[in-house]
Amino acid sequence: MVPQSIGCQILEIVSELEGTVFSLDLFEKQVGDEIITLLQNGRKFEECNDTNELESFHQAASRLGISSSRAALTERRALKKVIERARMEEDKRKESIVAYLLHLMRKYSKLFRSEVSDDDSQGSTPCSPTVLGSLEDGGSGGSGCAFERQLSKLNSFNFKPNIRRSGQIPLPPEELRCPISLQLMYEPVVIASGQTYERICIEKWFSDGHDTCPKTQQKLPHLSLTPNYCVKGLIASWCEQNGVPIPDAPQESLDLNYWRLALSASETANSRSMDNVGSCNFKEAKVVSLEKSGTIKEVEVNESENESQCPQEEVSEINVLERYQEFLSVLNEEENLMESCKVVEQIRLLLKDDEEARIFMGANGFVEGLLRFLESAVREGNAMAQEIGAMALFNLAVNNNRNKELMLAAGVIRLLESMISNSNAHEAATALYLNLSCLEQAKSIIGSSKAVLFLVQLLGHETDAQCKLDALHTLYNLSTDHSNILNLLSAGIVNHLQSLVVSGDHTWTEKSITVLINLTSSETAKEEMVSASDLITGLASVLDAGKPIEQEQAVSCLLLLCNGNEKCSQIVLQEGVIPALVSMSVNATTRGREMSQRLLML
Repeated sequence: MVPQSIGCQILEIVSELEGTVFSLDLFEKQVGDEIITLLQNGRKFEECNDTNELESFHQAASRLGISSSRAALTERRALKKVIERARMEEDKRKESIVAYLLHLMRKYSKLFRSEVSDDDSQGSTPCSPTVLGSLEDGGSGGSGCAFERQLSKLNSFNFKPNIRRSGQIPLPPEELRCPISLQLMYEPVVIASGQTYERICIEKWFSDGHDTCPKTQQKLPHLSLTPNYCVKGLIASWCEQNGVPIPDAPQESLDLNYWRLALSASETANSRSMDNVGSCNFKEAKVVSLEKSGTIKEVEVNESENESQCPQEEVSEINVLERYQEFLSVLNEEENLMESCKVVEQIRLLLKDDEEARIFMGANGFVEGLLRFLESAVREGNAMAQEIGAMALFNLAVNNNRNKELMLAAGVIRLLESMISNSNAHEAATALYLNLSCLEQAKSIIGSSKAVLFLVQLLGHETDAQCKLDALHTLYNLSTDHSNILNLLSAGIVNHLQSLVVSGDHTWTEKSITVLINLTSSETAKEEMVSASDLITGLASVLDAGKPIEQEQAVSCLLLLCNGNEKCSQIVLQEGVIPALVSMSVNATTRGREMSQRLLML
């Protein structure tokens, strides 16, 4: 392509590049060791010494030339981009570590002269007078005597990152903020420990393999999520009172606190003493890696070992891809259902905890292959094969909306209708319906299918408790789409929910009332609920003997039914609810007190 003389010069350059060895600058390595020490010490948030952390961070930042508010802003923006890339690459280790570095940058950016406001938007809002005054004499670097004076005043200065400047949005009460994101919640849900979290945050926590409550660290008996309308109502009330926009979407980033909770959880489960890790000598060449479980481990770097392991990893990856290809070939070509069944069971187990496998298989024809297998199982009436196929599809759809969309496009709903009509594999079918109903565009499709009658009837059957719970959660998801409500009513959902409420079994009470609350968005549904023979009686009994969260839901439902309906108000009065409401207005939770007072006034 080029003359020989130029080609010779190119070869010389290539040869020179091949012999070049890049080495880390010793100055930057020293700064890196200090940052690693900060990351290690950052695990003990409650015991963290702000003075030491500030001094270490300031020295590192100064050496890297981050000595002004504008430089700090540039650094914060760069870190945000790294977090976004890590999230796209699904590199949780990198995302967690960089989130903590971003936290440090935000936390101590106020130490620099204010050229840009701390909320990353252009402006000239002044820094805290205490800090600004102490740095006024120290020049743009914020070092020297001014920095020493700042350290001496540190004990009287609050470095909490959530403090707002006057004129800005007030800090919401703790009970309205998600313990993970520390932000106002958009979709609060209750988990088995009784704690409330933002749905997207706790779902990420569970999908990362945790089975504990992030706040209390107690092991959870199940990972079900129940919407907390009481807290959502409180958030709306607080926003109205304080002139704050009601959240219209969950937070995009879990930021630092998710990392803190993950580390805290791993420490609870891990018997190794943190004191030993904290006292390590970071001057030796070591890599500090944050594993997926959140545990920080030290790994001695051995170049010869790394060189020998890399080819093995490549071979292993090739073997995995070959194995996937063999699975797909069996799905596409094997005519013996039992032979295919063995492969589908392997796929089901593989997909259970492997998110990368879900992505790969979804993009390479496994959705269609598994649906063909399930269709064969339904055609042959093999209940075991149907269950295995449905659960393989369930695992393939977990936390993967693209795979859910592919299943919908390939006709999974039609196949499930055949499955529930001709077999006893109801548990697997219900679980798959629940998974698919989490996708917004699937709600109307499922809601207009035979699934509605099937799910509603499951509520009245003496079936497996988990299956009934899955059906109830699926119906909740469907009831959030207003277009489904008439179909739900036609299937007799009100009578079945009434039976669950009246039964007094706490397993179903709150979840059933939550679905009823969704139904009240329809006037037709409200009329049917008021006319139901025992529903008002059941809700009134919950006010007397229910758990606090059940009482909140019951009084919310009664308030929605009575508002603008004098007939319903008379029926509720005849149930003798006044003493229970008076008691709740004094002794219930904050939301329960507010709702019971409003119902009493009505």
